Amino acid sequence: MTITQERQVILFKPQGSIDLEGGTALSEQMARVNPQSQQLWVIDLAEVDFMDSCGLVPLVKGLKAVRESGCRLVLCNVKAPVRLILELTHLDSVFEIFNSYEDIFSGVN
Repeated sequence: MTITQERQVILFKPQGSIDLEGGTALSEQMARVNPQSQQLWVIDLAEVDFMDSCGLVPLVKGLKAVRESGCRLVLCNVKAPVRLILELTHLDSVFEIFNSYEDIFSGVN
C-alpha cells in the first residue's frame, strides 16, 4: 500500500485484494491520516483485482470520516470485478468514481 500526500490531495494505492486482510490494512492506513478541511482523498484502485464485502467497510467508513471533516473522497481506476461489487451494493451511486487519476482534476466523471 502506498500513501502519497501532496498539497491537499491524499492518495491511497492499495494492491491485490481488498478482503478481510486487505480491508484491515486499508483501514489502518486511512486511520493514520487525520482528515483536514478541503482535502481530497483519492483511492486509486488500479492494482486491486478483487474486493469483497469486507473490503467495502473501510471505503464506507473512510467516506463517512472525510465527509464529517469537510473533505472529499473519490475512487479511480476501478477494474470491472471491483466495479461490479460497487454496482451490486449500489455504492457506485454513493462514491464519486473516475476512470483515471487525471480525470479527477479535469472534471470528467
